[in-house]
Amino acid sequence: MKLYSWNVNGLRAALAKDDWRWFAQCGGDIIGLQETKAAPEQIPEEHRNPPGYAGYWNASKGKKGYSGVAVFSRTRPLQVTTELPDPAFHGEGRVLHLEYPWFHYFNIYFPNGQKDETRLQYKLGFYDAFLNYAQSLRKQKPIVACGDFNTAHNPIDLARPRENEHVSGFLPIERAWMDKFVAHGYVDTFRHVHAGLPDAYTWWSFRMNARKRNVGWRIDYFFVSNELRDAIVDAWIEPDVQGSDHCPVGLELRLPE
Repeated sequence: MKLYSWNVNGLRAALAKDDWRWFAQCGGDIIGLQETKAAPEQIPEEHRNPPGYAGYWNASKGKKGYSGVAVFSRTRPLQVTTELPDPAFHGEGRVLHLEYPWFHYFNIYFPNGQKDETRLQYKLGFYDAFLNYAQSLRKQKPIVACGDFNTAHNPIDLARPRENEHVSGFLPIERAWMDKFVAHGYVDTFRHVHAGLPDAYTWWSFRMNARKRNVGWRIDYFFVSNELRDAIVDAWIEPDVQGSDHCPVGLELRLPE
């Protein structure tokens, strides 16, 4: 099974670009998008439910053109959920949880904490609400979690770690949560396959030719719970795919028939 995740930073804008050919060519079995910034009714039908896929959507309830996630799946899930259990984190269009026979799958656009301290605390609370939910579901079957986590975990995961030690996205408290997540038995699949690979990023600022110079951050991930560690075949980043300030990330799993 081949899975992809991509923060498209506005799906309607992405659809208008040549780079969207990636979708038809990638061969993904499950494709998760973040920051769609659109409700499904704003998307043409041929993209809302592309040939061979069923589309699932969660748009922001409060702000138009904000946040939003979508999943396109070749396999019909057993059920679909659009929120975490904690109502404090409802309404922003950040979560799609699809249950499959083999695993619980999450596509999540995690909050950004750069606005102010209140928003940083919201982000940290969201992290914990997700982890608590994942741990409860993990008693039934393994977890696959993908999306924009909005945190670079380790110094290898961004080009300028020293300069960003006091910037949300690389704060010690955010990185400590990533440590906690891993300690609970979740595998960063890219680092599982490419343990010490430097200069591997998934997001670049639009400013200062950052992408051309590869001054980036790795903040988009596929994690799996330890039960799926041996099912990991490959994990990768596709930095040459344009169309957003993020690029797609991929994961291949070998699952039982």
